[in-house]
Amino acid sequence: MSIIAVFYRLAIAFWVGGVALFTFVLTPTLFKTQARDLAGKIVGVLFPGYFIWGIACGSVALACLLLQRGKHFVPALILLVLMLAATSFQALVIEPKAAALKEQIGSFETTSKDDPLRQEFGRLHGISAVCNIAVFVGGVVLVVLL
Repeated sequence: MSIIAVFYRLAIAFWVGGVALFTFVLTPTLFKTQARDLAGKIVGVLFPGYFIWGIACGSVALACLLLQRGKHFVPALILLVLMLAATSFQALVIEPKAAALKEQIGSFETTSKDDPLRQEFGRLHGISAVCNIAVFVGGVVLVVLL
């Protein structure tokens, strides 16, 4: 196996593993064990690094894929580009808007769920969650295609 193939596999594994850990372990644990506002604050602090990690791993995987052009090249390329687009959209569009809304809301514990700012935050959170699950599923498919 070439060094490029090794880096490709590691990049995909690190990306999908990071998504799985953050989505299915870290975030739910924080929201179950901490007050809503504190958990949200901690996750908000972690998000930039989380997205940078995803973009970095995805970029390494994409570069390696383009260099090796192995079997399943086209489907893997399409998936990687879509995954990177979703992660970049979360990082550059959704997260900054959601962070600004969190600042305006102040406390989710005392602000009504009917508040328009909270409803907009919920909409953005839903979009981000769909992007996150899409990246996870795409990554799992890439692992299978290895």
